[in-house]
Amino acid sequence: MFTTPMLRALKRTFPDARLTYVVEPEAAAVVRGNPHLEDVIVVPHSRGWRRVRDDVALARRLRAARFDVVFDLHGGPRSSWLTWATGARERIGYDVAGRGWHYTRTVHRPRALRPLHSVVNQWELLQAMERWPGDSPDPARDPVEMAVDRSAEQRIAQRLRDSGTDDRHVVIVVHVSAGNPFRRWPEASFERLVTTLAGRDERRRIILSSGPSDRTAADRIAEAARTSLGARSHRVLRFGDIDLAELRALLDRSRLFVGGDTGPLHIAAATRTPIVAIFGPTLSARSAPWRDPALATESVEIEELACRPCDQSVCAPGDFRCLTRLEPETVIAAAERALGADGNGSND
Repeated sequence: MFTTPMLRALKRTFPDARLTYVVEPEAAAVVRGNPHLEDVIVVPHSRGWRRVRDDVALARRLRAARFDVVFDLHGGPRSSWLTWATGARERIGYDVAGRGWHYTRTVHRPRALRPLHSVVNQWELLQAMERWPGDSPDPARDPVEMAVDRSAEQRIAQRLRDSGTDDRHVVIVVHVSAGNPFRRWPEASFERLVTTLAGRDERRRIILSSGPSDRTAADRIAEAARTSLGARSHRVLRFGDIDLAELRALLDRSRLFVGGDTGPLHIAAATRTPIVAIFGPTLSARSAPWRDPALATESVEIEELACRPCDQSVCAPGDFRCLTRLEPETVIAAAERALGADGNGSND
C-alpha cells in the first residue's frame, strides 16, 4: 500500500510512461486494477528448484521488456537480484550490505527507527531518479490507492444482505490483530470496545475482521461481546475469512474502521471511511494512514514510553505495555469522535 503513491506520482510526472509492477501473490490484490499501471506481473510462490526455475524465467521476461528504470521497493535478496537481471540502464535501490552492486544508484536507509513516514522513505528512491523533477510527497495529492474489485463488491453486498444489514445501519469494521504479540491489543480491550460501540446505538453493526492467524481470537471476542450484549447481540457480526479485495469493498460501505498497524489499516486509508488507528511498538509518524488530511483519521498511541519504537524482536519491559496500557476508553472516545465527524455519533 505504501508504494502506491509513487505510482500516481510517476504517471502524473511521466504520463507517457508504461509502468509495470512485480508483486507476490499475497499482495497482488492491492495493485490489480491500479489505474496507473499497464501491467502487473505476479511472481509464482514456489520453493526449491522450482523457485530457481521460475526466477530465471521471470528474469528473462523482465530483461526482454527493456525497462529504462527499475525501482527495488523491497530490498530483499530476490528483488535485488531480479532488479539487476533486468539490465535496465537505471536501477535504484537501498544500500543494503552485500546487495548495492545490483543497482546503478543507491539510497541510504538508516537502520535506526527514525520517525519518518514509510511513504517518505519510499519517495527517496523516486527522488534518486535521474529525471525526477523534485516533487515532495503529499498525502492530499498522492494518497495510497487500491481499486475496488467489482466481483468482491458483489460478494460483500450479498454477505451484508444475508446478515440483515442494509443502508439503515452504521457499519463499523474492527480488525483484530492477535497473532503477533507486538501488535496484540488485549482481547478484553477489544471486547470492551465492541460492546460499548454496539450498545450505544441500535443502528450500529460491528463487523469483526481478522487475518487467518487471528481467526480464533476474533471468534472469542465476538462471542464474549455477544454474551455481554444479550438481546442486542445481533449487532456484532463475523463474516469469517474475507480476502483483501473483499475487505476493500467492505470498507467502502463502512462508517468507521478501527484497527492496529497492519495491512487492513492501510487498505482502509484508500477509502474515505473514518479511521481510528491503534499503535503499539510502531510510531504513527512512520505508519499513520497516508491519505488526504481532510478525512477523519485519528491515531491512538502512548507517546511517553521510552521503549517506543522497538524492532519487535524482544519486549524490553516484558509486558508489551505500549498496548496493554492503552485503555479501551481512549480508543472508544476516538471512535465516537470519528463517527461524529461522519454524522453518525448518536446514541440509543
